[in-house]
Amino acid sequence: MDLLRSNLSRVRIPEPTNRIYKQECCVSFETPRSEGGLFVDMTTFLAFGKDYVGWNYEKTGNPVYLHIKQTRKVVPEDRPLKKPTLLAIGVEGGFDNNEPEYEENHNIVILPDYVTLPFPSVELPEKVRLAVDAIIMAEGAERKEQLAAWIAADKKQVSAYAMGLPQIDNGVVIPPSRWKCAKCDKKDNLWLNLTDGMILCGRKNWDGTGGNNHAIEHYKETSYPLAVKLGTITADLEAADVFSYPEDDSVVDPLLAQHLAFFGIDFSALQKTEMTTAERELDQNTNYDWNRIQESGQDVEPIFGPGYTGLVNLGNSCYMAATMQVVFSTRSFNSRFYINQSLKMAFEMAPADPTVDLNMQLTKLAHGMLSGKYSVPALENDDKANAVTSTSNKQEGIPPRMFKAVIAASHPEFSSMRQQDALEFFLHFLDQVERVNGGKPALDPSRSFKFGIEERILCPSGKVGFNRRLDYILSLNIPLHEATNKEELEAFGKLKAEKTSEGKDLSSDEIVRPRVPLEACLANFSAPEEIQDYYSTALKAKTTALKTAGLTSFPDYLVLHMRKFVLEEGWVPKKLDVYIDVPDIIDISYMRSKGLQPGEELLPDDAPEAEVESNMPLANEDIVSQLVSMGFNYLHCQKAAINSSNAGVEEAMNWLLSHMDDPDIDAPVSQGAHGNEVVDQLKVDTLLSFGFQEEIARKALKASGGDIEKATDWIFNNPDASVSSDMDTSTSSSKPTPDDTELPDGGGKYKLFGIVSHMGTSTHCGHYVAHILKDGRWAIFNDSKVAVSVNLPKDMGYLYFFERLDS
Repeated sequence: MDLLRSNLSRVRIPEPTNRIYKQECCVSFETPRSEGGLFVDMTTFLAFGKDYVGWNYEKTGNPVYLHIKQTRKVVPEDRPLKKPTLLAIGVEGGFDNNEPEYEENHNIVILPDYVTLPFPSVELPEKVRLAVDAIIMAEGAERKEQLAAWIAADKKQVSAYAMGLPQIDNGVVIPPSRWKCAKCDKKDNLWLNLTDGMILCGRKNWDGTGGNNHAIEHYKETSYPLAVKLGTITADLEAADVFSYPEDDSVVDPLLAQHLAFFGIDFSALQKTEMTTAERELDQNTNYDWNRIQESGQDVEPIFGPGYTGLVNLGNSCYMAATMQVVFSTRSFNSRFYINQSLKMAFEMAPADPTVDLNMQLTKLAHGMLSGKYSVPALENDDKANAVTSTSNKQEGIPPRMFKAVIAASHPEFSSMRQQDALEFFLHFLDQVERVNGGKPALDPSRSFKFGIEERILCPSGKVGFNRRLDYILSLNIPLHEATNKEELEAFGKLKAEKTSEGKDLSSDEIVRPRVPLEACLANFSAPEEIQDYYSTALKAKTTALKTAGLTSFPDYLVLHMRKFVLEEGWVPKKLDVYIDVPDIIDISYMRSKGLQPGEELLPDDAPEAEVESNMPLANEDIVSQLVSMGFNYLHCQKAAINSSNAGVEEAMNWLLSHMDDPDIDAPVSQGAHGNEVVDQLKVDTLLSFGFQEEIARKALKASGGDIEKATDWIFNNPDASVSSDMDTSTSSSKPTPDDTELPDGGGKYKLFGIVSHMGTSTHCGHYVAHILKDGRWAIFNDSKVAVSVNLPKDMGYLYFFERLDS
């Protein structure tokens, strides 16, 4: 007790704002239920497993810990089921789902000799008793983050005006595109009033952008309550943006399909109670997808051991689980965060709070997934013998909560419990890894995925220009006209027509899908493409040029993204119902770009004056004036607005405060503005995943200041947009892409080793599963389920991962 009193200054009573970790170790996946329990540092409130608490003492000198140990209770056979008070499962007051109960014990432990004092005890100093009580009673930081994420994913409420909404039959039929406000010339930010069919512009923003308030003025005149934003209506009607003026909030209209059909908008097929033949067919296809990709109904053999650890689904986190399983199957990430970096090394390098350090949490995740320590059969409760056994064929898996919190810190969508796009997550993840290893390319495993792309533009003058960029993925269109089963598809079309006319359903066995070879998708990427209205600096006029694309380097790992989501008439997203025939080995040697060839001449670098002026970045004067009114220098404010893409006053101020000491802060805008033309490749890839063309995506991002949502709206409202301005001769430089020469490179032969498959109508709903080739056999990684693959769905992938073969 004297030892404890001598260390009272190292004991803190937690404040309500303190984050208290008591469910999971900061550097491992040990919990209070682990053999050694969990030790909570009573200075920092960080938790450590038995094998790691000594490291924390060595690093911080903090000696006093609360030891928490949970032991499984023996459940009486005749235990009555608790009466639920909440319509929920697995929460206090919810339905009893036979979850085991645990008894929790506490002790005070003083390092380095692990002197143990029981708790509760009246002999303990009051400060210690108050601190322990506060820790025990507090909501754990892990639980707080989970609850916050669920709240962020909370659904919109059903409008009270939806069920009895009046609709006026005035003969209005809404066209699928080319909309315009009925009271002004606005062609964007348009809202359809669901009572009378009027198309009107939205509210005017504080900076003068947006609409002209015609939609809300119409509500004030008529009291017609609901409107839907045009451009957000898709086959997934839940994603449509419906606004209730009297409720002053975005709402759900459960009868939206019916309300849209009243004005001739046929986006409601998937939502009707009485399903059409097409709907039944889609339903059958969807069920077939789920069963085949997850290998449901197959007698699969579970796998345990190093490299076969499942990841617990934290709530729609399968996109992350599938991606990380494949990532840590690569030598580059395996070596960087497992073989060459121990947990202790990462912990010693980490800041005071290791839970917010990406390097630490990646190392923790790597050791958790690859060591095999947690890849063991889950404990089961034998009801008859009332004893704990280990005969389960399943594993519990590890919950990647801390990793998710860190990687999502700079991306609000990934911190929510909503489903996300695995491609978008993969690109965001690699970007964060690259940032963490900035300036140390030898340590950066993300570089094993990076490669250069070169677009060659041939002008009718015979001169050539080049666009070069770096990327992590090769995004491929699917040329359906290259299907190899055209005769079967033709026969299926006739059968489908017959069944439809007879009012009969198609069975899943009768459905035929196009089969397109992967080689055709790759060839389509490199095929020549005409560029209309291309401004040639050699001819000093607009003309038609020919563009071809190739790779300047071949990465260690090649990721192919299949663009299965395309836009139909009216900008409605549709998932292509197609199989991709993927060989085990591919050779893309023919796709290597050759650069400037002997005898070829580059296009001149000079661009027309008007175009140079139009490319100059302009600061939003409203943002600048507000910053100036706060006392900042006018030039600095201009730069802040430009470099924050005119996103807003807060963003500009954040940039300004973090760049006040830049050596070029006083340089004229014209000298430092060239960076404004650079488009974030991650944002380009996000738009590519929506099915947009790359040139259109780049132009849209430039026009919208880099904002993805605004860029999407820009594309929707500019369907005839030309891409010529993106392809002018300002890109004809023959200089290599930055860092291109330092990228990994080798032969063009690759072997397939990983597949991420998706089930569902959108990348933001449904489910993701990974299949990985390990130890000479394919394994399925479906969240915490890990097993030998019996029927590999190789032709149904969304992302394909290839490893370069050594020459």
